[in-house]
Amino acid sequence: RGLPDARSPYPSHRHTPMATAHAMSARCIAPRVSGVGGQRLARIPPQHTTTQEQKIRKLAPHSRRVGGARHGGACASSAGASDPTAASTAVAAAPLTEKDLVDYLRSGCKPKSAWRIGTEHEKFGYQLDNLKPIEYEAHVKLLLEALVERFNWEPMMEGGLIIGAKLDGQSVTLEPGGQFELSGAPLENLHLTCAEVHSHLYQVKTVAKELGVAFLGMGFQPKWAVEDTPVMPKGRYKIMKEYMPKRGTRGLDMMFRTCTIQVNLDFSSEEDMIRKFRTSLALQPIATALFANSPFADGKPSGMKSLRSDVWTDTDPDRTGTLAWVYEDGFGFEAYTKYVLDVPMYFVYRDGIYHDVTGQSFRTFMEGKLPDFPDERPTLDDWEQHLTTCFPEVRLKRYMEMRGADGGPWSQICALPAVWVGLLYDEQALADAEALVSDWTSEEREYLRTAVTKDGLQTPFRDGTVQSVAIDMVRISKEGLIRRRCNEENFVDGLMEMATSGKTSADRLLDLYENEWAGDIDNIYKKLTY
Repeated sequence: RGLPDARSPYPSHRHTPMATAHAMSARCIAPRVSGVGGQRLARIPPQHTTTQEQKIRKLAPHSRRVGGARHGGACASSAGASDPTAASTAVAAAPLTEKDLVDYLRSGCKPKSAWRIGTEHEKFGYQLDNLKPIEYEAHVKLLLEALVERFNWEPMMEGGLIIGAKLDGQSVTLEPGGQFELSGAPLENLHLTCAEVHSHLYQVKTVAKELGVAFLGMGFQPKWAVEDTPVMPKGRYKIMKEYMPKRGTRGLDMMFRTCTIQVNLDFSSEEDMIRKFRTSLALQPIATALFANSPFADGKPSGMKSLRSDVWTDTDPDRTGTLAWVYEDGFGFEAYTKYVLDVPMYFVYRDGIYHDVTGQSFRTFMEGKLPDFPDERPTLDDWEQHLTTCFPEVRLKRYMEMRGADGGPWSQICALPAVWVGLLYDEQALADAEALVSDWTSEEREYLRTAVTKDGLQTPFRDGTVQSVAIDMVRISKEGLIRRRCNEENFVDGLMEMATSGKTSADRLLDLYENEWAGDIDNIYKKLTY
């Protein structure tokens, strides 16, 4: 799936990395039988649709799923849920019940042969002449239009403005401060994922150079304040910008100054989901330490290894946190549904407009008693959108999102999905990972969540440090990747080197800042530009 025309940098399609990876995928995984991740039901032929999926379709015949994988970073949900900008006024076939919402999550179960990998990454755009964040009219709009005109992407519009683009199950979208995001298509293996990123970066860099801009791979904006950051013209961001300061002190930092890498993965059953959710949630702080790449703010060291992760601890207590109840008896699709129902709403999207309903209850919406929408009840499109406004470190939709990593360079974009695929897509690796965290207490999990943001791999834990846990985690993952027999195990070699040395990207950047750069943060733009 390289660039399909004469503008490809490769001699012919059959020589592209994507084509090579496709050939390899046929040797290491069963043929695709259904869509997953961001593509979901739209890719499932009618003859392969389960009874549950047929019911979901009847409940929401207007629903339009968009390919991709979203959401991992600040706020947007352009591909993980329905594309709201493509919907008209939503009219449900029948009022939704709580059981319908539970069944919606349950409909994500699929056989192992249908499991896929959906990878997302965000990056900071900046102007080459002054390093300031990119602006919508002068840069972002032109960049998106060029993707449409040159590379056959389909525009995503809101209020007459282009705010994203989509192509073959991928989507390019905007975070609040212009962070540029690729939500990748659900793919069979990690070679396809890395080739997809390569193709995307070629396209974006080609156009960006002409516009005098470039992109930086970090987890937190190293130089500029929120006040220096242009706001993208998306209705939901206006609502969130006004609401966030009411719930925490760092919501605007989260929106405008963070970037992440995320992977979205599948499960076969409710039991499989529970095992993967609990294990990956416990290990998210270890991933945060390994991928720590945000030690600066306002032009100087922040005192944190992962400032991006630290920001999330004071964003909005209603929709973030470690979800200690996940480890209690009774966790499953129903318990997660109840949790999301108790998260206050942000908006209702109707006729191209985001209506502010911040702080109101989705349960009230289901009763037809929202003050601004009397006697109107939600559809599954509304439920899909509401699911994206919860921000735990692992998030459940009809797939699971791993949300603990900082944004970073290309190698880390490939490594993040690799470490989780190795841990969660091989049965023995999952069992080994479960055993690794099985005796961790709720207090220890909460401690790790906050402590690693400051100390990274050097975080004290029990009789040692997080570094030893990270070594075990990467080792288990690599063994799982080897058993997949897709030649993917080398994707975690860089992580093992960091784990064994104890030096992550954040550690190395701090050393460069203090020594080689002599305290000049501008050098980071040369170091981490894609």
